[in-house]
Amino acid sequence: MIDELKNFVESGINRCKILVVGDVMLDKYYFGEVTRISPEAPVPIARVLKVKETLGGAANVAHNLALLGCQTSLIGQIGADNHGEVFLSKLKNLGVDYFGMIETSKPTTTKIRVISGHQQMIRLDFEDASELDGAASDKLLKNFSEQLPNVDAVIISDYGKGVCTKKICREVIGACRAAKKFVIVDPKGDNWQKYFDATFITPNLKELNAVLPKKIPNDDAQIEEAAQKVIDEFNLRGLVVTRSAAGLSLIDGAKISHIKARAQEVFDVSGAGDTVIAVFSLALAGKINSEAAAYLANVAAGVVVAKVGTYAVNRAELLEAL
Repeated sequence: MIDELKNFVESGINRCKILVVGDVMLDKYYFGEVTRISPEAPVPIARVLKVKETLGGAANVAHNLALLGCQTSLIGQIGADNHGEVFLSKLKNLGVDYFGMIETSKPTTTKIRVISGHQQMIRLDFEDASELDGAASDKLLKNFSEQLPNVDAVIISDYGKGVCTKKICREVIGACRAAKKFVIVDPKGDNWQKYFDATFITPNLKELNAVLPKKIPNDDAQIEEAAQKVIDEFNLRGLVVTRSAAGLSLIDGAKISHIKARAQEVFDVSGAGDTVIAVFSLALAGKINSEAAAYLANVAAGVVVAKVGTYAVNRAELLEAL
C-alpha cells in the first residue's frame, strides 16, 4: 500500500481535479513576545515580531489540494474589502481557480490571532454569518453548475458562515449524484439532513456527537455502531471520523479501519480536519481505495498538527511522512 500511495503522491495527484465549495476565510497571525503588563489596563503587551496571513476554512482545504499538485477550484463568498483582495491574491499565487467566487455586501470572514510563544492570547473575528440571500445563492449555484463537468470530485466545507445553506448543499449534492461524482462533506452543526445523499462525511468526534441522541466516548466499537446508524439515516456511503489523539476511523460498508495517530508532539490541531478531507477526497478522486485514502489522510494530518497555526501540507512533506 505504501508504494502505491507514494506513486500516487509523486505522479498521480497532478491528474486530479477537485472543486471546493464552502465558507472561505483569511487567517491572520501576529506572532510576538510578552515581557510586561500594560500600564493602561491589566493586560499583557505583545511586541509583534512576525505577521503571517494564510487561507482558512474552505480555502485551507483548497490550499492543501493545490500544494499537493491537484488542479483545484474554489467557490465561496468574500466581501469588497482589503481582506478580500489579500485573499484572492493568495489564491492566484497558488494557481487555484477562483472565478466561481462571489462578492457580496458581507465582509470577508477574517480571523486575527495574537500569539506569544505557542500560546494564543486573543482572537478577533470579522464576519457576518447570516445565510446568503436568494440572488447570491443563485449566482453561486450557477458558477458551480458550470464547473462541475470539469472536476472529478466535490468537497463541501461547512464552517457555518452562511454559504452552506440547505438549498446550496441539497443542490450541490444532487448534481454530484446525478453526475456520478464523489461529494465529500466536512459538517457543521446538528442539521445533517442538508447533507443527505453525500458520498462521505468527515466529522470529528464532537461533530458526530452533535447528531447522536446520546453522546459516545472515543471508543472504536461505539464509533462503529454510531457511524452505521448515521450512514443509514442520511443515506451515505460512509464516514471518516477524526478522533484527535486516537487517530481516525473509516466506516465504508464492510470496510472498517481504525487508524492510529502518528506518535509526535502536537502543537496545534486547527486545520487538521481540512487536511483530512482534502487528502482523503484527493485519493478517492485518484482511484485509491477508501482504506488507503484514509491512511494517507491520517499521515497528512500528522504533519499538520506538528505546526503552529493553520497549515497546509505540501507534496515533499507528505512523501517524507510516508
